[in-house]
Amino acid sequence: MTLGIVYHMPFWRAADGTLCEVEGSFARYVDSLAPYFDEVVLCVPVSRTMKGEGTAVRSKNVTLAPMTDFAGPAQFYPRLARLLPRLFRFARRVDLVHCRIPTPAAIFAFVIARLLGRPTFLLVVGDLEALGGTLPYRGAKRWLWRAYTAFEERNVQWMAERSLTFANGAGLAHKHARAGRPVIETRTTTVGLADLAVREDSCVDRSIRLLTVSRIDPRKGLRILPDVVKRLVDGGFDVSLDIVGPAVGAPGETERRDIETRARALGVADRVRLRGAIPLDRLLPRYREYDLFVLPTLAGEGIPRVLLEAMTSGVPIVTTRVAGIPGLVTDGMNGLLVNQPTAEATANALVRLIADAGLRRRLIANGYETARAHTLEAQAARMMHDVSSGLGVTLRQPAVAPAA
Repeated sequence: MTLGIVYHMPFWRAADGTLCEVEGSFARYVDSLAPYFDEVVLCVPVSRTMKGEGTAVRSKNVTLAPMTDFAGPAQFYPRLARLLPRLFRFARRVDLVHCRIPTPAAIFAFVIARLLGRPTFLLVVGDLEALGGTLPYRGAKRWLWRAYTAFEERNVQWMAERSLTFANGAGLAHKHARAGRPVIETRTTTVGLADLAVREDSCVDRSIRLLTVSRIDPRKGLRILPDVVKRLVDGGFDVSLDIVGPAVGAPGETERRDIETRARALGVADRVRLRGAIPLDRLLPRYREYDLFVLPTLAGEGIPRVLLEAMTSGVPIVTTRVAGIPGLVTDGMNGLLVNQPTAEATANALVRLIADAGLRRRLIANGYETARAHTLEAQAARMMHDVSSGLGVTLRQPAVAPAA
């Protein structure tokens, strides 16, 4: 059985031929599914040059059906006439098509798969519609974004009504479910059992190290973070913040500059450091160097995979009560939730964690339990069981089957 996966995350080949992916979360997802198939074919943008260090795909049965490199829909659609023949060749090559959504190639791959009689399944990991209020577009760009979002929303719903569909978090599952066509809730993750830490507490030194891991773009709410740090410093706390992640496109670069400008204006530039992207394999061990994790994200998320990464590493979480996050984070049990991502609310939640060792230890212990239930191994086992039974296909079984 050959699985074909369609997504927009760029790949490239290292000098030794290894397949690498820029962020690492998708590479790990591919590796988690690979044991269930004879071959996995990735229909993804392929760059001719390396984009940073990247994260390698470890499975030996993963190959490419490359698309021309594109950063988003503005680059994808002008190249559509050249990409359609590649999508046809890809769909003919595989037995089962998996679209990870949102991505502009999904609707075309899905239609082609149906024409060729290939069974399909979807994984919806984000919500374009919810992003509308967070993007800084004006005038014609705002109108074009709204038109494109409406087009993609119709596409996703049309596909979900005709295919086995998984969604990242209860919010997305509810949004795309219809009578007689349920959507299966899942929680995307990057962590395995081997990644679990063992420490019982953080904030044991006077200096408190805060961590944010996120793409830098307006939907993530990162602009308030210099104000959060300023409030903590004014409250007598010796804190610093590292923001790890790449700036995404022109809006991301604007957001990065605004964060740096705001930090300088508040006099905390030496305490707020933007570290850029760090490959996932190097990043996961580094979580353990930090005391608290903060992600003041806005709407448009499913469930950010970085929350499970922080739990796995024993780092207590402060994040926002939006989208699918409350389906993973229970306030006061395995993290703290703020109702609005304001500097005041976020800083107050961090102060609670710094001051209350019992609360920290409870969040860490319960975070480990949450992480154990949502490892890559467990997620893949559950999904592939549903794919096999729902689509009537026979899959390989891993040599040591993970608990579902």
